[in-house]
Amino acid sequence: MKTLYIECNMGAAGDMLMSALYELLEDKQGFLDTMNGLGLPGVRVQAAPAVTSGIAGTHMKVTVHGEEEDEHLHHHEHDHGHHHDHKHHHDHEHHHDHDHPHDHEHHHHHHATPGHIAGLIDHLPLPEEVRTHAKGVYDAIAQAEAKAHGCPVGEVHYHEVGALDAVADVAGVCYALYLLKPEKIVVSPIHVGSGTVKCAHGIMPVPAPATAALLAGVPTYGGQVQGELCTPTGAALLAHFAQSFGPMPVLSVEKVGYGVGTRQFEQANCVRAFWGESQEVGNGEIVELVCNIDDMTGEALAFAAERLLAAGALDVYTTPGTMKKGRPGQVLTVLCEPGMEQNLAQAILCHTTTNGLRVRRCEKYFLTPGSKTVETPWGAVGVKTAEGFGVYHAKPEYEDAAALARSHGLPLSAVLDEVRKRL
Repeated sequence: MKTLYIECNMGAAGDMLMSALYELLEDKQGFLDTMNGLGLPGVRVQAAPAVTSGIAGTHMKVTVHGEEEDEHLHHHEHDHGHHHDHKHHHDHEHHHDHDHPHDHEHHHHHHATPGHIAGLIDHLPLPEEVRTHAKGVYDAIAQAEAKAHGCPVGEVHYHEVGALDAVADVAGVCYALYLLKPEKIVVSPIHVGSGTVKCAHGIMPVPAPATAALLAGVPTYGGQVQGELCTPTGAALLAHFAQSFGPMPVLSVEKVGYGVGTRQFEQANCVRAFWGESQEVGNGEIVELVCNIDDMTGEALAFAAERLLAAGALDVYTTPGTMKKGRPGQVLTVLCEPGMEQNLAQAILCHTTTNGLRVRRCEKYFLTPGSKTVETPWGAVGVKTAEGFGVYHAKPEYEDAAALARSHGLPLSAVLDEVRKRL
C-alpha cells in the first residue's frame, strides 16, 4: 500500500508541506509550471534549495508581485473592524508590528473574504478533486478564525498578499497529493511550539486560537522551542488529509522529502515526508473487558448486556466456563473503543455481580465496511460489503431478500442466488 508519512517535529506551515511533497514528485518542473499557470494575480512559485542544520532540502518560495510573506505573520493579520499595530511599517494604511524583518517594497493591499477565496479556487485550472479539497481546507480555516475571534464566518477578512500566498500553498499541497495518490496518509503528533506570539489582537498564546481549533482531536505537544511552529494553514491541511496520527508505520521507504522553513532554530527546521510501501499490519485498536460470573440468571445477564450496549459497547457476549469449585458460569466479554473502558468498567460493576474485571488493549485487523444495491428481476436488494488486505466479502441483506421472496411467492434461496450472480 503506497503510504505517505509526514513528520512534524517542528510543526508545519503550508509552504513547508508543499516543499516536502514537491521533493517526492517525479515531474517537478511540470508541477512548477502548473502552479505558475494558476492565474493568481502576481503569484510566482519557485523551488529554492535550502539547508537547515546541515540537512539539504527545498524551500518553496511563493511571492506576490515579488514579495514573499511570512506565513506566521499574515495569518494573524485578519481584520475584524479594528486597526493592526505591528513593529515594522509597510507602505499602506495598516501599521504592522511583528518580529520578522522584511526589507521589501510593499504594495497597497485590500482584504479578501472566504467567499472571495472560494471564487478564486473555483476558477483555478486544476482538477475538480483538487479544487474540492482546497475549498474544504479553506472552509475549515474560516470556521476556526470565526470561532477564535467571535465573529460570523462571512466577516473573516484575509490580508490580500497573505491570502494569495496561502491559496497557492493550499492549492500546491492539494495538487501534489493528487499527483502522488497515496493510499494511506499518516501524520506524526504535531509540535506546535510554546510561549506567545504578537499579533494585531495583542499577545496570544501558542498555539494561536485558530490553530488550536483546527487541531482539536489531533495529537499535539509543546516543548522548549519558543514560537509558533504550526500555522493555521499547516494545521488545516494536516487535519484535512491525515487518515491517522501516530508513529511512523512499518514502511519500506522509497523517497524522503524535506520541506525547509525560513526561520533558524537550534534544531533542523523542516517537515519530512516519507514515501514508500507499507506492510499490512493491524489497522486499529480495541479494548476487551472480561469477567467471570457464576451467580446471575440468563435473564439478568441479558439485561446487563442490553445496558452495556446502550452505554457504548461495540459488542457484548458470553461463553460458558467452569468457575471455582466446579460451578458452571459465564465469561462475559465486552468490546469497546479505546477511551471508553472506564465508563464501561463502571457499567459492568453496576449491572453484574462481578467484583472485578480484566482489561486488555488489543490490536485488531478489520475489513473496511461498505454497501451497495443489486437489482434483481423482482426488485432491489441491499448488500453489505467488506474489503481490505486483498480480501472482499459481500452479503445480501436478509430482510430485503426475505421481503421479495414473500411478495413474489419465491423460496428465499432463489432470491439470494440471483443476488449472488450479480455481485
